[in-house]
Amino acid sequence: MKAIILNEFGPAANLQLADLPIPHIGHEQVLVKVDSLSINPVDIKTRQGKGTANNIKDRPIILGWDISGEVTESKSPLFNKGDQVFGMINFPGHGKAYAEYVVAPADQLYLIPENVTAEQAAAATLAALTAWQNLTEHYTVTQGQRVLIHAGSGGVGHFAIQIAKYLGAYVIATSSAKNKAFILSLGADEHIDYNTVQFNSVLKEIDFVLNVLSPDITERSLAVLKPGGTVISIASGVSEDIKAKALAKQVTALHTMVKPSGRNMEQIAELLGNEKLQPHIDQVFLFEDMQKAHEQMEGGRTIGKIIVKLP
Repeated sequence: MKAIILNEFGPAANLQLADLPIPHIGHEQVLVKVDSLSINPVDIKTRQGKGTANNIKDRPIILGWDISGEVTESKSPLFNKGDQVFGMINFPGHGKAYAEYVVAPADQLYLIPENVTAEQAAAATLAALTAWQNLTEHYTVTQGQRVLIHAGSGGVGHFAIQIAKYLGAYVIATSSAKNKAFILSLGADEHIDYNTVQFNSVLKEIDFVLNVLSPDITERSLAVLKPGGTVISIASGVSEDIKAKALAKQVTALHTMVKPSGRNMEQIAELLGNEKLQPHIDQVFLFEDMQKAHEQMEGGRTIGKIIVKLP
């Protein structure tokens, strides 16, 4: 099978196309012939030797965690040969998603709704799971709450806006001015241009903040929370200093990490099937153009998701 391998950490040029044996599955696993996969910022960080690099010991590394495709072999009662499935697999371990065939734990996948394309399904994996778990499990957004989503036009952000609206929240999202129309089209009630407006100078009484950006955004978000409010940081940790400042303001600052979950994928599949959640795909790259896909993501200007299509 074709796979994109990484023998050493570094630039996108280190990603190489290779021929590898089709892997074998074990108990409660399925073999998926991948149709589409998605690229995330953590793919870039891990390729550079950061991100989840310390969790991957064997070589060569096959990056990636987000897949959609067809089950070709199953040793689980959850799926049969021919089922169309999607999910985030083995995160934050060695996902090995950049390949034509991928071994996946069956309980980390779910069936793709019939009205959803393989590309849309691949887009709604790690990023959608991150948004869903933070808005429904790590914190529970409820009807009428005021929610602030930073970087609302990004992969996690554009899902978080839609999910927060589905849960009945009043949603405020930040992005650059050029993405205002996109932010509002997702259902956001307010947009803040982070280039011209300091969000912490105009907002108050926020119940929940989701931050995918730097620690200083987490710290500044403390000022907009109402007593009892919560800010979750997913891309950077929460320092002891920020935790202390949060405690002094009677709010909570958390760092979370997404986890694989077939149960959550089922919930996301229902939203996709009912068109309550719609992935935005910025660009689709061919498998052999993986380096270009990484460079596009690394540029930091992606709206929604980047998808890679296999032959």
